Amino acid sequence: MGHVMQDIYAAQVADGVISDDPAQRGVLPLLENIRVHFANLPEGGGLLASLFSKAPQPPKGIYIWGGVGRGKSFLMDMFFDAVPTEGKRRVHFHAFMQEIHSGMNEVRRTGADDALKPVADRVADDVRLLCFDEMQITDITDAMIVGRLFEALIGAGVVIVTTSNRTPDDLYKDGLNRQLFLPFIDFLKERLVVHELTSQTDYRKEKLSGSDVYFHPANAAARDAIDSIWQELTGGVTQGLVLHVKGREIVLSDHLNGVARAPFWELCGKPLGAADYLSLVQNVRVLLLEDVPRLSRSNFNEARRFVTLIDTLYEGKVRLIMSAADIPERLYVEGEGSFEFERTASRLREMQGADWGKE
Repeated sequence: MGHVMQDIYAAQVADGVISDDPAQRGVLPLLENIRVHFANLPEGGGLLASLFSKAPQPPKGIYIWGGVGRGKSFLMDMFFDAVPTEGKRRVHFHAFMQEIHSGMNEVRRTGADDALKPVADRVADDVRLLCFDEMQITDITDAMIVGRLFEALIGAGVVIVTTSNRTPDDLYKDGLNRQLFLPFIDFLKERLVVHELTSQTDYRKEKLSGSDVYFHPANAAARDAIDSIWQELTGGVTQGLVLHVKGREIVLSDHLNGVARAPFWELCGKPLGAADYLSLVQNVRVLLLEDVPRLSRSNFNEARRFVTLIDTLYEGKVRLIMSAADIPERLYVEGEGSFEFERTASRLREMQGADWGKE
């Protein structure tokens, strides 16, 4: 007892599944502390344990934050599988908040004064350990209830472990009425152990070293190649990503932990601009962009957006995997803007390098 998480991690390193990373190892004792708590609960496990007067006080939860591709989700997977309780749940934070809102809407229809309490109580009845992926607050309706929700859950003995790309102080950063949200940040820092994962290695980029990242023509073979890269980076799981830019929502249906996949028309066929692409870059470290057509005066607006997109990805050091009608130099051969496209073509070439985007 006492070193199970460290042993599981060491076994994964020994099997060559992962590279040993001191920053990741630094999180293991915190996770082990929670695992031991659940392993020591009275027979009957998590849910019944809370009914026993001798059940030990639950430990503090953990808030693990750091850049995308640092291994947060991998550590969460490993931890979640190792915790011996039925009463555990792992869910994407955004999806969980949607569930809470729809539960509250149901309660409101019964005329209850407090819609949140019964919903929080129901969650606390079902789970002792809640693991959230990608905690971030972008929505005022989430911001206004998340404090009471966490207080209710933690007060009922639920242990919360969450990952995030940002430090607690940056949650809901430029949000409406942010001053009302600040007490929640203090509560988080007091009730969860905040741990920064500072690894220097971005494993999502590492995985791609040396593999082809530019496929042409954009045919079935290219699609298969991109499918298999997507599969390798995400396990085929997708949770979607909603970007909030100047009061608008941009929805990327295929996204998981900093890896996004989108057809050319979804990013360049709509009236998006530099601010939209900048928001994309702030949330994505690897982009799989499919079916880039030949560009000319017939699709001049799309071509111009594509140039802006590539510039933004380039400056943000995002790893780009792409399928296109032709090689970069032959994508834009006639029409206004074809001369300026030479820089884009050269950037596309540079971004194909195995070391692209590594610091």
